[in-house]
Amino acid sequence: MGPEAYYNRYVTRRQKAIAFFVALCVLLVGAAVSLNIGWILITARQATPLVLGIISFALIIAGLIVYTVFLVLEIKRNEEHDSFINAVTHELKTPIASMRLYLETLKSRDVDEARRRQFYEIMLEDADRLHRTVEQVLKAGAVAQKPKVAGRAPVDMAALARECVQLARVRHHLDASAIALQAHDGHPLLVAGDAEELRTVVANLLDNAVKYSGEAVRVTVSVAAPAPNAVWVRVQDRGVGIPRSQLKRIFNRFYRVQTRGLKQITGTGLGLYIVRSIARAHGGRVFAQSEGEGRGATFTLELPRADVKS
Repeated sequence: MGPEAYYNRYVTRRQKAIAFFVALCVLLVGAAVSLNIGWILITARQATPLVLGIISFALIIAGLIVYTVFLVLEIKRNEEHDSFINAVTHELKTPIASMRLYLETLKSRDVDEARRRQFYEIMLEDADRLHRTVEQVLKAGAVAQKPKVAGRAPVDMAALARECVQLARVRHHLDASAIALQAHDGHPLLVAGDAEELRTVVANLLDNAVKYSGEAVRVTVSVAAPAPNAVWVRVQDRGVGIPRSQLKRIFNRFYRVQTRGLKQITGTGLGLYIVRSIARAHGGRVFAQSEGEGRGATFTLELPRADVKS
């Protein structure tokens, strides 16, 4: 059984478990209501037993509903953890297996200089992928433990976005036209914060945009000040898009977009969670817009603008 078939089977089993517990809750609530009505009819002329019975049945029904909601949430949480473990395992094993294969080839065979250099480049890319995965996991744990930014300094978001765009072009082997940068406003677009963490935010948004763009990567990064006290960094792609029903959930930890055409896209489900956590720690926010599947997506990072002294 392949990974996809196993995952589909797991999701079906989880959905059946959720449906079973919801149906059981409905049946138990119905039975409790029926007993409550019968109790009222029997003790209609006795005030004390009637009141006690109504209160007891109300507590039982409330307990059943709370228990069922808790159980369903726990099932979903376990599914998220399992999905995360599977994704991280894949992200770790794949580059390691690739590097091992090339190293064994170099060890056991005589390889000409051109192919040797090609192998080295591939292994470096695999090492970078491995490093990014570990870095994301560590960063997710760090942002969960550190709700506020310890040290703040002025950060020019236009310059930072330019650095991230150049890095993304190199990392994903893209032409200069694949990622366009637009900087609006004639004044420095400064925010107060941690430059490294803000670089992580913009880099994650760019990586996501490239990853979900498909073969033809067309990404636009805009840096602007829509209001005197705010700075926006907007990343827009023309990729697979996001179903509107999932727009509010994509920033949850471990959550990954469920839509057609994503079977070959890997990831840990932590990137957007890290983006939201860092944005909140800087007193800002991040939000997504999409017209639906196949119509691209736009992510906007909004941060408080730092005071510029003339």
